[in-house]
Amino acid sequence: MENIIDKIRTELRHSIDVKTLATSQNFFKEKIKLYGVKVPTVNKISREYFKLIDCKTKSEIVELCEILWQSGFIEESFIACNWSYYIHEKYEPEDFQLFEKWITNYVNNWATCDTLCNHTIGEFIEMFPEYIVKLKDWATSHNRWLRRASSVTLIIPARKGKFLNEILEIADILLLDKDDLVQKGYGWMLKAASEANQQEIVDYVIKNKSIMPRTALRYAIEKMPKELKIKAMER
Repeated sequence: MENIIDKIRTELRHSIDVKTLATSQNFFKEKIKLYGVKVPTVNKISREYFKLIDCKTKSEIVELCEILWQSGFIEESFIACNWSYYIHEKYEPEDFQLFEKWITNYVNNWATCDTLCNHTIGEFIEMFPEYIVKLKDWATSHNRWLRRASSVTLIIPARKGKFLNEILEIADILLLDKDDLVQKGYGWMLKAASEANQQEIVDYVIKNKSIMPRTALRYAIEKMPKELKIKAMER
């Protein structure tokens, strides 16, 4: 299996895009370790090499994901996120601890946080909704990535109209968070929820607009009609 990792790393090195290498760091406040490969290319490599391991056991695939995470390269973390989502039909309740460990030990930027949470962990929560209570625990964590994860995990379910009460509860916990990446995360969650539950999200934003950080508020109302945006932005 180590041979697969070596081949992936060789392919990534051969796929470096000069512009991506030069500009990617601009999107992050943190120092990012990267090859400089475009995301669509990384996703293509993910799909191609997964075909070679699709026959492996779940634990073997998870082991490969762990190796990719440990490298610290953002492109390898994206592949790990993709692979962990590809095996979602094999998820079991105890996998939550694994995903939490990945955030705690390896996630160090918004892109890997969102890639893991939007798909892998979001799918897990839809399969095992009893674990949504754990997201509320994350929302109170000292770890900024767990706090962001508590909201961005629910982006896709929110668009489907799911978990509205829990979304509002998590927004309440994060409401006054000082971290701008956490503010953007829960603002994005509210925006996603507004696609299926616009009035409820409008009511929430109007109720809290006097104390909601401007960053979160702007994200939350992004998809609302102009007149509602104006109302929400009034102080």
